[in-house]
Amino acid sequence: MTTMDTPSIFFSTYFGVPREQLDGYGAFDLNLLADVELFVDPFLLFNSVNPEYQELHENILRYLRYLKSLAHEPLSDATIRDLFRFQEVSQNWFGYTKIGNRGAGLGTDFARALRSTIGRVVANEGESFGTESSHLEKVSLITGKVGLDKISDFTTNLIKDYLVTYTETFAREHLDPSLCADIAVTRIRFNYETETWMTEVRYLPVFGDDYVLLTPTDILVHQDTWINHRDMVSRYPEIAAAVDDDVLRDKVDRYFYSALKDSKKKAEETAIRTTTLATFPELIDVYIRLKEEAGDGAVAVSDEELARLRGIFVELFSQLLQEFWSLPEMEHRPPIDSFDEAKRRCDVFKKWVEDKDGWRTLNTARGRASEADVQRLIYLTLQASDFDVNREVNNGRGPVDLKVSRGSRDTSLIEVKLASNSHLARNLERQVEIYKKANETKNAVKLIVFYDALEQAKVERILKAQELTESDWVVLVDARDDNKPSASVA
Repeated sequence: MTTMDTPSIFFSTYFGVPREQLDGYGAFDLNLLADVELFVDPFLLFNSVNPEYQELHENILRYLRYLKSLAHEPLSDATIRDLFRFQEVSQNWFGYTKIGNRGAGLGTDFARALRSTIGRVVANEGESFGTESSHLEKVSLITGKVGLDKISDFTTNLIKDYLVTYTETFAREHLDPSLCADIAVTRIRFNYETETWMTEVRYLPVFGDDYVLLTPTDILVHQDTWINHRDMVSRYPEIAAAVDDDVLRDKVDRYFYSALKDSKKKAEETAIRTTTLATFPELIDVYIRLKEEAGDGAVAVSDEELARLRGIFVELFSQLLQEFWSLPEMEHRPPIDSFDEAKRRCDVFKKWVEDKDGWRTLNTARGRASEADVQRLIYLTLQASDFDVNREVNNGRGPVDLKVSRGSRDTSLIEVKLASNSHLARNLERQVEIYKKANETKNAVKLIVFYDALEQAKVERILKAQELTESDWVVLVDARDDNKPSASVA
């Protein structure tokens, strides 16, 4: 790879289409380096004026009703795995995976939660829980252990046929045929006559050894689904006040205030709210009804978060493509061991931040890049490396950020930390040594980013106290915005 051969990080650059074309189609420009923290919210399907989306939501309920019909039947473990558990649809490149797109999917815990609550999650046709519709998100309200990623994974699996068609249409109209192929897509649709999942061959864009799926931005959220457990607990007073049945409302109030007593700790009140909601399941339906009535706000939240994520994951990486890969250090790669490789990559990143205005990308009015964001950027600096690079290798003592290796005898670690991290001192003292032993390596590089003078003073004080000031395995990155000369002065 030369300085001109920058990696094709985005769907638009890899497949050679203008980003404006994707925007016009309504699809998010995927980051093919790592998942973006976006999720499909089934409420946006339910609440949409788009008849296709409404039909998708009804199809989700149809499958839930089918599962409900099996609730009292003895099912083998294999059947439960087939019907209640799903692999993550990694081809849409959404989720929490920091590097790559391989998430955990819907495992045993989700299957058990769904099976145990299915009778309360979905009403039979013609029945009602006092809400306008049933909602998959109710699983998370009942158990409190099912997050938005699981709700999104389940929803994505059940609308997979739509996403495949959505992507296939774009591919046939806009993409070079050499970048597409006929792919056998498994579990694309459930056949209710044979009670089996079907496989179909479809024409789709291909990246690496897998196909890629586009997703409409108007069904995506970032922070949480519109209906979620945290929101329900925070809105408990409103929910209790909205109970129509005065007898039930009195029971709820007596239970809650009896448990609350003289407690003044917010954490205790939160726990009591959670217990009250679990004791009176009717309150969950009151909450859902309130969310349905305020449903127009769901789209506004989605648009706001999408704009913020575009700034982080699109604009940030675009700037890297323009500036970072033009550094001459990226072109010259003499034979070195893994530690020198890891150290040099961190030094190149440091130079990009401090001397090439990379700090403007990390430290903006919209916020500062998180540790996860910086980790992804360090991973980007290793894309031209001849070494093997793995993300968050967990060998028994916790994850490290990156493992750079060439065979088992030449291995080094890179760990990224922000100076604001409250555990930085303890981490420097213990963590790297632990990781060295666990990964059977003698080399590790610690990259620490600070954003202001106080953070700089903090990290310098810690390094001095631990006699690490001159350590070659510690790389400090100055991302301050108040100590850089202006372009005219420079």
